[in-house]
Amino acid sequence: MRMLSLVTLAASAAISLSAFADAKYKAGNYNIDPMHSKVGFEIPHLVISSVEGHFKDFEGKLDLNDKFDKSSVKATVKIDSIDTGVGKRDDHLKSPDFFDAKKFPTMTFSSSKIEGTPESFKMTGDLTIKGIIKKVTFDSKYLGSVNDGMGNDKVAFTATTTIKRADFGLTWNKAIEAGPVVGDTLTISLKIEAAKPAAKK
Repeated sequence: MRMLSLVTLAASAAISLSAFADAKYKAGNYNIDPMHSKVGFEIPHLVISSVEGHFKDFEGKLDLNDKFDKSSVKATVKIDSIDTGVGKRDDHLKSPDFFDAKKFPTMTFSSSKIEGTPESFKMTGDLTIKGIIKKVTFDSKYLGSVNDGMGNDKVAFTATTTIKRADFGLTWNKAIEAGPVVGDTLTISLKIEAAKPAAKK
């Protein structure tokens, strides 16, 4: 009997939570929530493996238009917040050999074109690193909308792209017998949750 009650309670909770979720596209203006988002990257290391990291300090806005292809995304990332889990490596990445964080404290992205459907779309825009602007395209997916139970509307999406780091002036490298210490391509992965600003009373 106790087991049946627990099963019933769990099922009721799942139904209650699902009532808040909505996989459908929900237009509106949203601010990226850095506490529940991730700006990550991965780059080949010593040919046979890779190094992963992320940036801890970033902000941005999503303007989700009623016509999805008219939507836009803008974001700013603080270079000094880079974290690969190794302090000395992070310091090297912030140095002039790589991002030169003192001279170029931020990198930015501003979308210029969105193609496809919310379930699968291409997001093209200007990526700026070290003052160099290049067009990049993210493969993206809208994950849905939800009300968090406290009256706040949230949306989420994922996006990935691959860039050549040399295109943005990230040219430092050393060679070993097997090849370069640091690979030429950098994969950027976004996991974004954003919240609609609360209405002013």
